[in-house]
Amino acid sequence: MKIVKNAWQSVGWAVLLAVSSSADGIKFDFKDPKGVNTVSFSMDAPLEAISGSAHGISGEVEFDPAKPEATKGKITVATASMHVPNPTMKEHMHAKDWMDVATYADLTFEAESLSDVQKSGDVYNGKVQGKMTLKGVTKPVTVPVKLTYLKDKLGARTNGRMQGDLLVLRAQFSVKRSEFGINPGAPTDKVSDEVELTLSLAGSAPKR
Repeated sequence: MKIVKNAWQSVGWAVLLAVSSSADGIKFDFKDPKGVNTVSFSMDAPLEAISGSAHGISGEVEFDPAKPEATKGKITVATASMHVPNPTMKEHMHAKDWMDVATYADLTFEAESLSDVQKSGDVYNGKVQGKMTLKGVTKPVTVPVKLTYLKDKLGARTNGRMQGDLLVLRAQFSVKRSEFGINPGAPTDKVSDEVELTLSLAGSAPKR
């Protein structure tokens, strides 16, 4: 009986270890010292088109190539890093009626799961469900996303200084600025209510 008990204990530990290892994905850090990661935004109104970008990006995403549906994480964008070419327009954008960067330092997108996953080689296309917080307002969002898992490719990005994996994230979606309290009274013929967002990001998972 003792032998049977020990055997069952061994099986139990093996199952527990298997579950634990499969439950943890690879953690990718999206803080980019090179400043290459970019969130672009554009608003196309009848009288005026506005476009710009932000580079103050950080965050962490947990991804398992064997279980992409379990993808989760959080991307943060420093609102003060949002830039448009026109200096006066940039000043207005950072001011209280618009982004109010002095009060709301971050824009965040929190991914909770990935659905409708289609895999082709190292590329995973799907829809990420999560929450977006902008100017203190949080709303649920579903965003089409393309994830490319590049195993052992971190060295190519860092000129050999670091070894590890890369996760490249591409997404494009739109939100309504009025729903997030971003100058909702602004005339839509001059400033579009629809804001198109494009994410071009790469996260790294260095080998320990």
